[in-house]
Amino acid sequence: MPTACGAWRSSDRLREKARVSATETGAGWFKRLAAGLKRSSSRLGDGIAAIFTKRKLDAASIAALEELLIMADLGPATAQALVQRVAQDRFGRDVDEREVRHALADAIATILAPAAQPLLPDPAHKPHVVLVVGVNGSGKTTTIGKLANRFHAAGLKVTLVAGDTFRAAAVEQLAIWGQRAGCAVVTGAANADAAGLAFGALEQARRDGTDLLLIDTAGRLHNKADLMAQLQKMLRALAKLDPGVPHEVLLVLDAGIGQNALQQVEAFKELVKVSGLVVTKLDGTARAGVLVALVERFGLPVRAIGVGEGIDDLRPFDAPAFARALLGLGD
Repeated sequence: MPTACGAWRSSDRLREKARVSATETGAGWFKRLAAGLKRSSSRLGDGIAAIFTKRKLDAASIAALEELLIMADLGPATAQALVQRVAQDRFGRDVDEREVRHALADAIATILAPAAQPLLPDPAHKPHVVLVVGVNGSGKTTTIGKLANRFHAAGLKVTLVAGDTFRAAAVEQLAIWGQRAGCAVVTGAANADAAGLAFGALEQARRDGTDLLLIDTAGRLHNKADLMAQLQKMLRALAKLDPGVPHEVLLVLDAGIGQNALQQVEAFKELVKVSGLVVTKLDGTARAGVLVALVERFGLPVRAIGVGEGIDDLRPFDAPAFARALLGLGD
């Protein structure tokens, strides 16, 4: 087993380091974000330019803009709300496509702002326990590895738990990520009881003074009854040690599935109390607008977003930066 990363030196100092690390963005990250959202921003930008070429903001152009936003996976309700905001002070005026893009970016940033809440482990919990859920292929295991690396860099002692015991590939992948991040990984035998594994990992983490415990889970949503039973069993097992555990339940979503992400949130909310979202693979899709629809509908915090496969390509969510990048605007 790899050596667990970091050491707890000062609760206040480490929490501040984690906060700074979690909220760090900067020009370099914006460029990567803008590049990652290029497919989505081109789709929106080209569409807006086609609609608003020397044209007034009238009923026809508003209808065309709303249809464009729906096609960009922002969803009907969100699209309608956005065009109403854009038209509020501009109806009947000549507008150009850049003015419309800026107005949309401002409106989207306003919607997203309350959701920009990075994951911050609480030093009062040793460990702070995070249960990570999501369907297979969403980027769940990779997200855990990237979070581990980020909080290791902030000086926290992190342990990973390979709770998807039915997929050997998931266990192997998590072990690789743990090695890259320098963090301990708790594994069990193939098809081992995931609840028992999580219980033992929490016991050990408490003895070791671990700061952050990240627990992977199975993601076979097509067999929802079995998945529900497994997750509920895991929650009962953890609660025997601490009724307040888990302190966070992160749902990882692949942006490439577009509006289907909303159905995944609904399904997992029936299984477990989801407290935050991580949206991955934004760089491989033209459907990044679904993040706006997710926030508008569920109001859940977006803890992080992913725009690449590198270990540093998962960052805390910045609402204004995301809105500008989505509309193809500069930093």
